[in-house]
Amino acid sequence: MPTKRQTSSAARVSILLLSCTLFALSCAVATSEQEPCSPSAEIVQVADGIYVRQGQAAVVFEGERIANTGFVVGDRCVAVVDTGGSMAEGQALDCAIRTVSDRSVCYVINTHVHPDHLLGNAAFVRPGVEFVAHAKLPRALALRGDLYLERASAHEQRELNASQIVFPERTVATMVELDIGGRVLTIRAHRSAHTDHDLSVMDSRTNTAFLGDLVFLEHLPVIDGSINGWIGELEQLSEVSISYVVPGHGPPRTDWPAAAQPALAYLTALRESVRAWIASGGDLASAQDTIDAPQGAAWQLVERYHERNVGAAFAELEWED
Repeated sequence: MPTKRQTSSAARVSILLLSCTLFALSCAVATSEQEPCSPSAEIVQVADGIYVRQGQAAVVFEGERIANTGFVVGDRCVAVVDTGGSMAEGQALDCAIRTVSDRSVCYVINTHVHPDHLLGNAAFVRPGVEFVAHAKLPRALALRGDLYLERASAHEQRELNASQIVFPERTVATMVELDIGGRVLTIRAHRSAHTDHDLSVMDSRTNTAFLGDLVFLEHLPVIDGSINGWIGELEQLSEVSISYVVPGHGPPRTDWPAAAQPALAYLTALRESVRAWIASGGDLASAQDTIDAPQGAAWQLVERYHERNVGAAFAELEWED
């Protein structure tokens, strides 16, 4: 049951969203109509009709363009998969779409709630665009929306309002198919893994999958859901026939299932280490001070996220049977 504080937070976000909807709509339409676009070397075509704007390894609200964002061009319209960490990133992605297609955006699909993947949504608020996310994402966003606005405002050094927080209009509990003309996108909701509301997007024409932060490359994986669930999801997905994968972080196109192995190896080794520490009677604080990152030299941002991962794993594994 939500606490009084959580309910109040959700109510504040909802009220602000209601008051700012027209503002967000007018800004997005004005941007789309007025801002000139030129071809961008920042997007790459990873398969027929599939484009990615690659992110870089950095800490959320301390860097720019952190997550991979992308879009799929159909015969009827364009589907966007994640929009970046700010209105500016969303606008840049929108601009990039217009350099390669004259079709309108019809869907914006968010793979999960983290701000580097969805704070660019506001750039796409306009008639004809439907926002799609996991069924559990609205609750997560209501709980975190105020904090995201506060931290984004500090990072951008300007006051942001709730128009930056865009909730989904369609949610996915298991699976839906979206026809964008000549190709169908299969949207699947996953069990708790990186978060408790991860979505994946599979393109029928090219057998290319956007797996969001279920797959990390180069950037250390970050646990915000379940280490057991994440390992299980990667093991199951490794059995699925996929031609190419777009990870949430790392190179814009990778082979499958090879792309699953770095994160799977890290998470599996971390789980073994934490289980052994708990079995020996060790406590959380000493675990975070002592357990080294598996294959640490292969990852970026170990010093920022590994200790957190140890804590998340410890909290889950401590109560295993």
